Amino acid sequence: MAAPQIDARAIVDPSAVIHDDVVIGPFSIVGPDVEIGVGTRIEPHVIVKGPTTIGKNNHIYQYSSIGEATPDLKYAGEPTTLTIGDNNIIREGVTLHRGTVQDRGDTYIGNDNLLMAYVHVGHDSVIGNHCILVNNAALAGHVIVGDWAILSGFTLVHQYCHIGAHCFTGMGSAIGKDVPAFMMVAGAPAEARTINAEGLRRRGFSDADISALMKAYKLIYRRKLTLEQAIEALKELLVESAHVQTLIDSLESSSRGIVR
Repeated sequence: MAAPQIDARAIVDPSAVIHDDVVIGPFSIVGPDVEIGVGTRIEPHVIVKGPTTIGKNNHIYQYSSIGEATPDLKYAGEPTTLTIGDNNIIREGVTLHRGTVQDRGDTYIGNDNLLMAYVHVGHDSVIGNHCILVNNAALAGHVIVGDWAILSGFTLVHQYCHIGAHCFTGMGSAIGKDVPAFMMVAGAPAEARTINAEGLRRRGFSDADISALMKAYKLIYRRKLTLEQAIEALKELLVESAHVQTLIDSLESSSRGIVR
């Protein structure tokens, strides 16, 4: 392991924990209560405030603001946190806010995500693994995004909404309700269009799995069933694909109602 490479023009608080192979570019500022994991690279003009923990092999591009306090008016300076996992790419101008004591107290970014330019992740939000948030996508506070979700450019997500695993949102989607797993939604307000079949194929889902999930989509959106009736009908499709259980779980956990 090599020692950290910290540009002489960067400002790093002496109490910050900087692990081996970390690169910090000129004019970046790293405050107290920050830990930066092995192999992470921080480009010039990045601000990192704590309490924030950044894992291994992340790449944070210029002008990003990492770990700033939330603008939520209920926030009173409590020591809430931001946690970033491993192998994330955080592009130019991204803003990631810490949590609040009114919720989890932590904003969480998982592993292997791509947050493109000017993405915003609000307080207490959770992003899973292998997600892509395209330019200018914005999450209000308390949003949960499941693994492998893709949010296209200028997608806006209302607070407390859940975006299920393997979802895809069209450009400019305005999401005010929960998006069930595997769905493709678009519009303002967003409406469900079909399942994310192409994304599932790219991730190795079988034709049988995709067929079962398409049947599930039709049960939810074409049969004019109540949500409770749809969930019961979906259980019959579990013999065709175990992935239907992920969809059922996302429906049962919905608190805001689902995008229709």
